[in-house]
Amino acid sequence: MALVGAGWSVCKRCVGLLLGFLCSPSAAWAGAWTLPEGTGQWLASLTSTTATRAFDGNWGLVPTPRYNKDELQGLVEYGVTGRLTAIFDPEFQHVDIGAPANAARNGLGFTEFGARYAFLQSQNWVFSGQSTLRVPGTLDRSNPAAIGYDEVEADFRLLLGHNFKIGTMPAFFDLETAERARTDGAPSEFRFDATLGVQVTPSWMILAQSFNVISEGEGSPIYGPSYEYFKFELTAVYTLTKNWWLQFGGVSTYAGRNALQENGGILGLWHQF
Repeated sequence: MALVGAGWSVCKRCVGLLLGFLCSPSAAWAGAWTLPEGTGQWLASLTSTTATRAFDGNWGLVPTPRYNKDELQGLVEYGVTGRLTAIFDPEFQHVDIGAPANAARNGLGFTEFGARYAFLQSQNWVFSGQSTLRVPGTLDRSNPAAIGYDEVEADFRLLLGHNFKIGTMPAFFDLETAERARTDGAPSEFRFDATLGVQVTPSWMILAQSFNVISEGEGSPIYGPSYEYFKFELTAVYTLTKNWWLQFGGVSTYAGRNALQENGGILGLWHQF
């Protein structure tokens, strides 16, 4: 159970959050960017993953009880000023674990509150900081399906974004480094996320994203040994109208230690207002 439990606190932000990347640098919003004052955006996304194998302490794959997770996430951002963007990010989840645990849970996952502030910004570059508080939807540790989602967390990160071109195609990258402070015996985590977005046609954008998590030592016995895992996500974003986008693709945990090897799909709907 310790091996599986270490992988339960997975990166919930495995959905592409770089909204509304258009052809002009000033319209590359979210990620490191802040929203213009008085404007907003929301993203509704469904991520469904499963795991029947886990990475052991030597990075090898071993069988593990089946683990299914479905998450419905609703990210809302609003430009308070041109440099300050407020963030509200609730989620609803279903977790189902096979024998011998035979456990399941439906309910709120983490609800995240916070803000992002642009320290430096120019036509093509932005450097910002972000701080959020993550409130769990349950405190019940008697249910194995709730472990990893039952403690208060705080996320502090620095973000760097840049607009450029690949040939004639508009593109951007977003780099984020974070400290995830966790409580109630869960180990804190170092995180590094990277995104490359390319507007391959006026209607289609490709997002390639990497999500990387390293625990800072061991937690209490319920969380097991230290762990790390590395995810890759590839999605396509289709422009439906001027203010609506559809996102779809997949995600996979391609390497790890004491963590689940998850694979799954993503479906999202974006809107700017």
